[in-house]
Amino acid sequence: MENNEIIRLFELTTKLFELYDENPFKIRSYTNAILALEKVSQPLGALSVEQLTHIEGIGKSIADKIFLLNTEGTFPELQNLLAQTPEGIIDILNIKGLGPKKVKILWKDLGIETTDALLQACEENKVATLKGFGEKTQENIRQALLFQQANTGKMHYADAETSVAFLLKTFSDWNITAQLTGQMARKSDVVEKIQLVVATDSPASVEQKLDQLPELEKSSNSGPFAWRGHLAASGLPIEILFVKPTAFVSITFVYSATPEHSAHITELGKTLFQVAVGNSYTDEKQIYEKAGLPYIIPEMREGLDEFTWMKTHAAEEIVELKNLKGTLHNHSTYSDGKHTLEEMATYCQSMGYEYLGISDHSKSAFYANGLQEDRVARQQTEIDVLNEKLAPFRIFKGIESDILNDGSLDYDQSVLKTFDFIVASIHSNLRMDEDKATQRLIKAIENPYTTILGHPTGRLLLRREGYPIDHKKVIDACAANGVIIEINANPWRLDIDWHWVPYCMEKGVMISINPDAHETAGLHDMAYGVHSARKGGLLTSMTFNALSLTDVEAYFQKRRS
Repeated sequence: MENNEIIRLFELTTKLFELYDENPFKIRSYTNAILALEKVSQPLGALSVEQLTHIEGIGKSIADKIFLLNTEGTFPELQNLLAQTPEGIIDILNIKGLGPKKVKILWKDLGIETTDALLQACEENKVATLKGFGEKTQENIRQALLFQQANTGKMHYADAETSVAFLLKTFSDWNITAQLTGQMARKSDVVEKIQLVVATDSPASVEQKLDQLPELEKSSNSGPFAWRGHLAASGLPIEILFVKPTAFVSITFVYSATPEHSAHITELGKTLFQVAVGNSYTDEKQIYEKAGLPYIIPEMREGLDEFTWMKTHAAEEIVELKNLKGTLHNHSTYSDGKHTLEEMATYCQSMGYEYLGISDHSKSAFYANGLQEDRVARQQTEIDVLNEKLAPFRIFKGIESDILNDGSLDYDQSVLKTFDFIVASIHSNLRMDEDKATQRLIKAIENPYTTILGHPTGRLLLRREGYPIDHKKVIDACAANGVIIEINANPWRLDIDWHWVPYCMEKGVMISINPDAHETAGLHDMAYGVHSARKGGLLTSMTFNALSLTDVEAYFQKRRS
């Protein structure tokens, strides 16, 4: 069992303990165990009970349960709790901002046991009448449920990519040409369906092979030229289209674009779709050449402003992963990361990067072991030592400083000036109205020590909407104050949204593609940030961390002076 799944099951156990008013000391022991496990980088499934007890914060009792989770998939206490809890209550416990105590009131006082029943109770104004709730809480619950409903059956691109990797390998093993199209080809933040085009002269034989794969479940609407069904593990819909090899490029192109992109009228008086399907091509660039248009990368084929954008730019100008020289906004064990500062730095160096920006959580983020002033000084001393050891690789001294309710940063000026750069981010009080949230960000942007605006809306894709802000006002403020905006590359965030990349560039605001890595593996999330940046047509010249070490160092020094 993966570490994340073990932690998730312990979190569920803790919630159920609270739901049933279990001993507070037992709840605390599980909470402490979860915090300890979140810092473990090695696979828990590979450790014996004795080895598990050597992890700080893990006793024999918790170690036994981890062992049982790895061998049996559960443990007796969790089984007993689940047996007496309606399945719908588990779903309600997962609603963001709704704790076990409130869930218990909803269950016992209103008899609510499903999310549908909870939504109905909100619509009928029953929840607001309960003690400790009120109309504001009721509306927050209603909005969370509606958001959840709207995102049911969807998956983050990163998870979809992992889920379908086996199928691409299978086609390769079969020596069959196959390519992802649709939302996967466009690198959409969130995916509703996986679609592939397969080149074959015998679709029936390929279909027969697909029917034998245990990872796939076929649906009744499959036909002679399309296999349809879903992934057995997740239920995500999948469609596999069979085409003749001579039509492979044309059909792959058509299905990689939105209908709006394909409907664009070309200089030939035909739509791009008509140009594509009317001929045989060896690559997609020939389709655009035939249509008299510049080549447009798959990520941008959304039917928005890409044709106007391409009149003044070329595909070669758009940022690629290989263009990035370093990575900023990363965490270590100084706050809530899994790996030490040196481990993060040496891994980053091994990936070929020139620099690492460390920006652990600031002191207001007590939940993430944020750094008090004395620990800031200790970390900066260690960075000096490591920079001598790892030269010419460079660690830049940063912090992810919490933006407080009034827009100020949470350190005094005497501390702020010791950093090379500062990522200013909001982590609390996410329910301000648009005007207040926007003014809060603008005040932080106007702080002369703010270098980068971190994840501007705080959204968590498929889990939590971002707080409302006036994007244009925020971007204008960044332009006026020389502040960089990040694309947070964590696949749960991808924030700022790619739709705003063109406006950032129009206003001269540079963008930094930051992984927000809390472990070495998280540094690879840079790829997802690049996908998002490319969807917005981000130029390499407007990408801050495409700058060399020398240029970034000069920028930080100039900014500080």
